[in-house]
Amino acid sequence: MLVDTHELEVFENARPRLEAIAYRLLGSASDAEDAVQDTFLRWQVADREFIETPEAWLTKVLTNICLNRLTSARARRETYVGQWLPEPVFASDRILGPADTVEQRESVSIAMLTLMERLSAKERVVYVLREAFGYSHGEIAEVLDLSESNCQQIYRRAKQRMATDRTRVTVDEAAARKIVEEFLAAALSGNTDSLVRLLADDTISVGDGGGVVVSLPQPITGALRVARFLRRLFEPTAAKWETIGGRAALFADVVNGVPAVVIVVGDRIVGVITLEVTTDGIAAVHTQANPAKLERATRHWATFDHGDPLVEEW
Repeated sequence: MLVDTHELEVFENARPRLEAIAYRLLGSASDAEDAVQDTFLRWQVADREFIETPEAWLTKVLTNICLNRLTSARARRETYVGQWLPEPVFASDRILGPADTVEQRESVSIAMLTLMERLSAKERVVYVLREAFGYSHGEIAEVLDLSESNCQQIYRRAKQRMATDRTRVTVDEAAARKIVEEFLAAALSGNTDSLVRLLADDTISVGDGGGVVVSLPQPITGALRVARFLRRLFEPTAAKWETIGGRAALFADVVNGVPAVVIVVGDRIVGVITLEVTTDGIAAVHTQANPAKLERATRHWATFDHGDPLVEEW
């Protein structure tokens, strides 16, 4: 069934919201785009004249597609080499969606997306639609074909699993650059104590190389242990340059709503290190080095002015 101009416009108007929902549900921008495209294919063949509320219909179809993808993704992650982290996305990428509220901003942080892996597929859907998009329990119940009371129970359970006693610090671009400058100065100084002072006592470092790039096999916890690891990580060596394809430039940016070190060789991003900043210091250091998860970031990097590097040659 052909889609006329109006029906295409209806879908395209909904696309940004659908992409933002799918990214929060799947933790992968590429998978989110695929899920939205599958939703469009369903929209094309549907009896659209009988669809009273396109937004609700599209959300339901997308959610069911994501539920199926979440099930298969979990099976794949059981055989994933090393630690799994979500795909990093720059603040200017529309797939992050709305960032007007604290809940919306937190729902796309690497820490929160990783924490969402604790949830069942339905818990994740309920949590995302409620927390990040303000859907009522009645609306979510219709999406998932559940009773409203059941939906409320699922939400309470998900909320408990996602609970954290950390207070995140909201940053803008200028604040993020300052934080990254301080972090890099400490990391490149070779002085462990300088790094320890920036970290929360129970900070954690997680790395994702996807089995392609050598990364941490297990998370490292504790300020001193993480500081020692970071000191070694940022020590420039010929072996590191050979691994990443040459000398790198180090930039500061905002990725998934938090300060980030962007490691660039030529026009290619080879690593993104996000810093989860709380009132207690840097509570988490997430390093994404899996080339497959940096392809979108590299493409997006070429589309905007990212300023001068903090370090021109590392």
